[in-house]
Amino acid sequence: MRTLEISQKLRKELQESLKPDRFDHTLGVAYTAAALAFAHGADAEKALIAGMLHDCAKCMSHDEQIKICEKNNIEISDVEKRNHSLLHAKVGMYLARTKYDVYDTEILNAIRWHTTGREDMSLLEKIVYIADFIEPNRKPLEGMDIIRKEAFTDIDRCLAHILHDSVIYLDTIGKEVDEATNNAYQYYKKYYK
Repeated sequence: MRTLEISQKLRKELQESLKPDRFDHTLGVAYTAAALAFAHGADAEKALIAGMLHDCAKCMSHDEQIKICEKNNIEISDVEKRNHSLLHAKVGMYLARTKYDVYDTEILNAIRWHTTGREDMSLLEKIVYIADFIEPNRKPLEGMDIIRKEAFTDIDRCLAHILHDSVIYLDTIGKEVDEATNNAYQYYKKYYK
């Protein structure tokens, strides 16, 4: 199946299963990821598909996500049990494979790590993580214009910048920082000076 056919099929299915604002965000991430892939020499088709599916489990309840993980032996950390916004990435990876027939490891890993990040991310993982943060439908945060420029000119600096801001923000509001996010921040902070 060609990219256009896959994209149209996913678009139709996701439009039916996601809330309108989540669907708009999904399209924003998909197209931003494809643009970043072009800019950085990555596979734009993979970026588009990973972007389309990155939040495919986001509209499920936390209980539903936990049940899927338990039923399918998907490890859940204590932080993920307490934080609804984290677990959808693992469940999304599972749904991409089982519901949407995506078997490409790069795409699945980009979906898996789009929320927390991780140490030594692949180029596609960086692209989807960043696209999720900078897509045009996101409300503008302080420094977003700089981050968006970095996304296209210095991807590691951009990733480090987002991780830095995220860790500081979570710490400021008293929320737990996932271990993977903290490890990613420690790994990439050398790029953000």
